Amino acid sequence: MTVKDLFKRVFRKILKWFLWAFLLSNLYLVLCKWMLPPVTLTQLGSLFTGHGLKRDYVDNYEIAPAAKLAAMASEDQLFPDHGGFDWKSIEKSLQNKPGKRKKLAGAGASTITQQVAKNVFLWQGSGISRYIRKLPEIYYTKMIEWVWGKRRILEVYLNIAEMGDGIFGIEAASEAYFGKEAIKLSRPEAAMIIACLPSPKRYTVKPMSKWVAWKYPRILGQMRVIEEDPDVRNLVYKPKE
Repeated sequence: MTVKDLFKRVFRKILKWFLWAFLLSNLYLVLCKWMLPPVTLTQLGSLFTGHGLKRDYVDNYEIAPAAKLAAMASEDQLFPDHGGFDWKSIEKSLQNKPGKRKKLAGAGASTITQQVAKNVFLWQGSGISRYIRKLPEIYYTKMIEWVWGKRRILEVYLNIAEMGDGIFGIEAASEAYFGKEAIKLSRPEAAMIIACLPSPKRYTVKPMSKWVAWKYPRILGQMRVIEEDPDVRNLVYKPKE
């Protein structure tokens, strides 16, 4: 066998593995429309690095409306309206000068949908791994918008996002910080939990870090601003079907 033949054989095998992985990931994506992800790479990373893994998945109707409203108010105010990407925020983030503080709401270019795509199907990380991740992140972001829909995306987000050191999801966070189920969270409590994002290990809820103390009242203010929007209300207050 020549080197050329060997190269072709290896290339075909790699291509075959890639295609199988791609097909299986799409099957998994469809299944996750009805089931919550059994585990994510971020959760496994937390477990294996000694931070632990506390989580307790709950259904959409078991999450307080205040938590859903707080998530959108803080992380993605255009969530009900965009197709997965907030292009205006992306443009603004590219124009931000180093050292310039971004505004509270809609500060980053990463939408709730993008965060779910990254957390469920991909990996965390910065540097070159971040750029490698971008293309599949675009794909999975669009796919879950089409297949899951907004209500399901928000439900998954509130179940898998890290909300403390080794604490994943709103139910585990509610129990850890306030000793109650997520459905019983008050508006200030929900805002406090969401205020720890996107760096829950650094910005702690208990003991309350200065960042959380500064941010959660502002989230409460933004919650009052957006909750009259009919599309927001449909996602937050629609009763169990």
